[in-house]
Amino acid sequence: MKVVILAGGLGTRLSEHTKFIPKPMIKIGKFPILIHIMRHYLKYGLNEFIVAAGYKAEILKKYFPKFKKYGLNFEHNVKGKKCIINIIHTGKNTMTGGRIKRLQYLFNPDDQFMFTYGDGIANVNLKKLLQFHEKKRKIITITAVRPPARFGEIIIKNDLAISFKEKPQVNNSWINGGFFVANYSFFNFIKNDKDILEKSPLEKLCKIRELSVFQHKGFWKCMDTIRDKVVLTKILKGRDFFQ
Repeated sequence: MKVVILAGGLGTRLSEHTKFIPKPMIKIGKFPILIHIMRHYLKYGLNEFIVAAGYKAEILKKYFPKFKKYGLNFEHNVKGKKCIINIIHTGKNTMTGGRIKRLQYLFNPDDQFMFTYGDGIANVNLKKLLQFHEKKRKIITITAVRPPARFGEIIIKNDLAISFKEKPQVNNSWINGGFFVANYSFFNFIKNDKDILEKSPLEKLCKIRELSVFQHKGFWKCMDTIRDKVVLTKILKGRDFFQ
């Protein structure tokens, strides 16, 4: 099964890094976040990747030394595991839905595929995710996660702090955490380059009850800001996150 990683956005909130490299190439520890994402899929035997590049796509191409021009497949080792990586330039200003639409020619009508964003890591059980998608028999499955609170929380009693938590997890809501599984028919819900994945395509599928939700209660973190990068670096330091 092919895995698409969306890696073409501008990453404006990390501009001190993305001025020079695309967001998925920002390093978390020794490796770009893109490699951490790939390693998680490799853990489950998923080793055929399509990187939907855009902004500064040439940096992605240079990173993988065996890259062949014009988006041809090549083999590469990611932490000792062989995989096939296909880097496709999907346009500098193409929206997330449009990037996926541009890859339609790489799939057959009976294919299923997985895709995720190039700026978030998690310990989602991909085997269970695939089983869930098969069981629900919907066009697409999205992984929902609990978001961290925007601010810290202080529990007060008698004018004293009895609990102090730095950005505790929000327990009463779910958000889009990436890590999708989709059937080929999903392409029919994307019109063109201007389609934002989270708008028209997913909203339409939700309306016709073809969007199933896999609830992930484990670790998930998106790298949107410098602070997020620092937090992820601390989490990964000195250990294999995926073990």
